[in-house]
Amino acid sequence: METGIAQEVTAGDCTDLYYIDTGMYETDEYGAVYVLESERPAVVETGVGANYERILEAMDEIGIDREDLEVIAVTHIHLDHAGGAGLLAEACPNAEVYVPSIGASHLVDPSRLVEGTKQAVGDRWEFYADPEPVPEDRIVELEDGDVVDLGDHELRVHAAPGHAPHQVVFEDPANDAVFTGDAAGIWVPKLGEIRETSPPSNFDLEQCLEDVETLKAIDPDVLLYTHFGPRAVGDDASAALERYAKVLREWVSEIEDKRDELEDDEAVIEYFADNAVPVGPWGDRAVRAEARMNTRGVLGYLDHR
Repeated sequence: METGIAQEVTAGDCTDLYYIDTGMYETDEYGAVYVLESERPAVVETGVGANYERILEAMDEIGIDREDLEVIAVTHIHLDHAGGAGLLAEACPNAEVYVPSIGASHLVDPSRLVEGTKQAVGDRWEFYADPEPVPEDRIVELEDGDVVDLGDHELRVHAAPGHAPHQVVFEDPANDAVFTGDAAGIWVPKLGEIRETSPPSNFDLEQCLEDVETLKAIDPDVLLYTHFGPRAVGDDASAALERYAKVLREWVSEIEDKRDELEDDEAVIEYFADNAVPVGPWGDRAVRAEARMNTRGVLGYLDHR
């Protein structure tokens, strides 16, 4: 798909829903942002901030005036999901920012979030914009079980803390769809494959597997991945999600075995970077960087298990 262009989601029976490839990390099919053209218009996820103008341009294309946007919702505060929240809020003066309560203060004062992100992503920080603080009076804190009323749609909030303690997923019952954040892994549409995501410092395998069970219980027709894009699963949602659980278990096991073999964590990290499997349209730099980050996350989990 073309970067920055609003694409209608045609998976399943979705209506009023669009997605935009923001060109995150200057890579195609890496980061998606969703726009719901509902009675109370909403943006779900905001990308790294550097390309937030593409979201505004897509809203213009869809026909949503900036003053009419009411909801900016993020599944969690990692800056590849929430980095553009403050910038969008500044551009859309009537929108409130809906964020899991445990992470809300980090959008008001993102300084510690920036520091942690720089440690996690290394030299890929060059692709991020410094996040704009979100005014505290425009934050709406979310808890498990909350519902964001969009009129003809709603976002039902389900806690999904395995990837990060501040993560939720949003169920859109009218579309029989779920905005998965990182709870269902990374979907590579050109390959038809699901890949792991296990960044430092809060990755927790057992809780990630619980999150998969949460998604199975919702049993959506469509999975809306931030990384990347809509995926119709129909009656096979449980099987598709169980595939991700298997990928996670195998990934953690491989790293644990390699650590036992090499007995040096930096060597383990470089091993998985050197042997990273190509991912569709992603370049070599992106693939190696993801492998390093995900390996560090698992090593931290093994230390604290």
